[in-house]
Amino acid sequence: MKHTLILIIMGVGTLFSFPACTPHSKVFPPKSGYKYSGIYFGRKLSALSKHGIQDGCETAKGFYTKSHTLFNTEPDYYNGWFLGRNRCRHLLKLDENGDLIK
Repeated sequence: MKHTLILIIMGVGTLFSFPACTPHSKVFPPKSGYKYSGIYFGRKLSALSKHGIQDGCETAKGFYTKSHTLFNTEPDYYNGWFLGRNRCRHLLKLDENGDLIK
């Protein structure tokens, strides 16, 4: 009985280890779609979404840019601005003193 239980546990452990060993293929964005600052943002974006992405991305890079009128009245611009700001955060470059590198 004890021997059978050990074999079952080993068998179940082996089954669960196989998915972890399979290689994961990289997912590449489609060639078509909207890219800004080397970052892919998707397809079928409105002009206001793209404008918001650009302004949000520039803000994330340390150059505050926002059309307050569009931000307060246009959902596409609003959502694009936050998307650009969040996806471009890693592009902010600061020197050892914390000053913006242009």
